[in-house]
Amino acid sequence: QQKARSMIAKFATRLTLLASLCAAGTAFAEYPARNIQAVVPWGAGGATDTVMRTLIPHVEQVLDGKFIITNRPGGTAAIGTNYVMQQRPDGYTVLLGAENPQLYPVLELAHFDYGDFETINIVGQNPAIIAVPADSPYQTMEALLAAVQAEPDTLRMGVSGPGSLPNSVHSLISAVQELKVRGVTYPGDGPGITALLGNHIDFMPLGLIAAQEMLKAGKLRALAVVASAELESLPGVPPITQAIPSMERYLPWGSFWGIWVRKEVPAEARERLSAAFAAAVAKEDFQKFLKGMGAQPLNLSGDEAGQYLDHWQSVTAWSMYEAGALDQSPQVLGIAKP
Repeated sequence: QQKARSMIAKFATRLTLLASLCAAGTAFAEYPARNIQAVVPWGAGGATDTVMRTLIPHVEQVLDGKFIITNRPGGTAAIGTNYVMQQRPDGYTVLLGAENPQLYPVLELAHFDYGDFETINIVGQNPAIIAVPADSPYQTMEALLAAVQAEPDTLRMGVSGPGSLPNSVHSLISAVQELKVRGVTYPGDGPGITALLGNHIDFMPLGLIAAQEMLKAGKLRALAVVASAELESLPGVPPITQAIPSMERYLPWGSFWGIWVRKEVPAEARERLSAAFAAAVAKEDFQKFLKGMGAQPLNLSGDEAGQYLDHWQSVTAWSMYEAGALDQSPQVLGIAKP
């Protein structure tokens, strides 16, 4: 009897386990079964927030689900990013972020980067430009560089703090050519543009998206685009390699946006999210939106997304180190040299 009871108990346990597995399979077959929390680690109205709030309705149509977008800004996006890391890895919390976490380890802001997440999609890239006021005496990038060299530590360049686009572009240039300027810090592209318009600074590296309206209005002028070829969205603006050919090794480069989840999220949920975001990014309306903003669509996932992230981290971290902006070599953190 005791042997019979033992056999019955084992059989019951197996039935319970099988029922649990079937329930789990059914749950993910119906994914998403409830609303998905989407965290933007930046404030409302910024470039990342605008891109994601435009994209998500397309994703909802494809996935047949609902996303609840919340903004959790602070700490150069570390607060919102860390929040996502602390949530249950069930596929119901996603991060709608930008490039900043790829620099957390080298800037000692946090001990994680996007290698600790699963990348769902790299949506697009925001090209960088070197901008001056419309009435600036510097008509070309070559003229600006000549003025910097003639009067070191005199020209005023707008910056936005460690790891920001202006500072990263400054490092990219400084890694191959000395660029001694007076850095004037602003809390973002918007205040920096206001300073340019008021002639409080001489030039500033900016994201094209932030500067585009002022460029169209003729209030700002782009001396160069941080790329190795002219951009379709900026006809007549030369690539920075025309003035600084040695920058080729660090290009292509630009800030970017993407979607991430915790690595432990079940494969079924990751695959459905990846397919839905890929289809949404590819939609004609969203492609037009990105191009209208001056952004470059990417729509990368899988190995392509991983390679893109590794390349971006490598060229940015090593240029910062070679420009003297980092205390320790990226090699200490296992970041390969480009």
